[in-house]
Amino acid sequence: MTLFQFTIPPLPHYMASGFTVNAPGFRHPGRRRIEVFDLLVVTEGCLYIEEEDQRFAIEAGHSLILRPDAYHHGFQPCEEQTCYHWLHFQTTGGWSIHDSSYSIHEPAETDSSAAAAARIFTTQTFIKQVPQFTKLLQPAKVTETIRQLTELDRSNHRSSVSWKQQLLFQELVEQLSASFEMHNSSPAALCAEQAATYLRQHYREAITAKELGESINFHPVYIARCMQKVFGCSPIDYLTRFRIERAKLLLLQTDQPVARIAEEVGFSHPAYFASSFTKHEGISPRKYRQRFAHG
Repeated sequence: MTLFQFTIPPLPHYMASGFTVNAPGFRHPGRRRIEVFDLLVVTEGCLYIEEEDQRFAIEAGHSLILRPDAYHHGFQPCEEQTCYHWLHFQTTGGWSIHDSSYSIHEPAETDSSAAAAARIFTTQTFIKQVPQFTKLLQPAKVTETIRQLTELDRSNHRSSVSWKQQLLFQELVEQLSASFEMHNSSPAALCAEQAATYLRQHYREAITAKELGESINFHPVYIARCMQKVFGCSPIDYLTRFRIERAKLLLLQTDQPVARIAEEVGFSHPAYFASSFTKHEGISPRKYRQRFAHG
């Protein structure tokens, strides 16, 4: 299955939508590089579209997202009356195609440690996956959400209405993702998520690979492989990063000594905490606290 992967933040944003009814014989027009993502949700009949060299027969209850940088056209006319919702959206962030032979846009580079240290907190990005073509889990709910978005278009010159549309669009993205996630959650992703949950719940404790494996009933080697695939790091690196984020909060919100904070977030040795903090943040815990101290 082809997936769009959006790097968030920033969030993809809604632009416009509508509803189209076409008689038998209608063929979707060809368009090249329209510079927006085009979501099509068919409610009746079947729409036949080819994007580059891939063909899609979009039946009722299915959706397709056309890329902003590709050529698409109808490869055959509709055989019956065909009705569909269309919706344009875009993102100013990174996006890519997964399970394809190439990437379209790579996510923006993350801040360096030195640059991140100049802020109180480092912005954490994540990937949201949305299927390009899918059978909808709740088609009536998806079409109702798009209908509401279209109805609001007549008043979207008001900022409050535009904000409501953005919230509705986020619900729509979640509905599209759910159609994929309900049936396609991989064993690796489930294992990695369970491991991450355990590590976050027990970060104050001394956790060994064996204990982690026993707690979620997976072999430690398999857990490490899954977390590397899903989160891009080993379990110990994931735990260290989470502990440091908790330490940053305590450095800013309390007057506790650095050694006490190290113990509070699960580091048994203050010196190791200091070196780990400096490695990840580009600044020592004491200097981090001083940077944001009043006066």
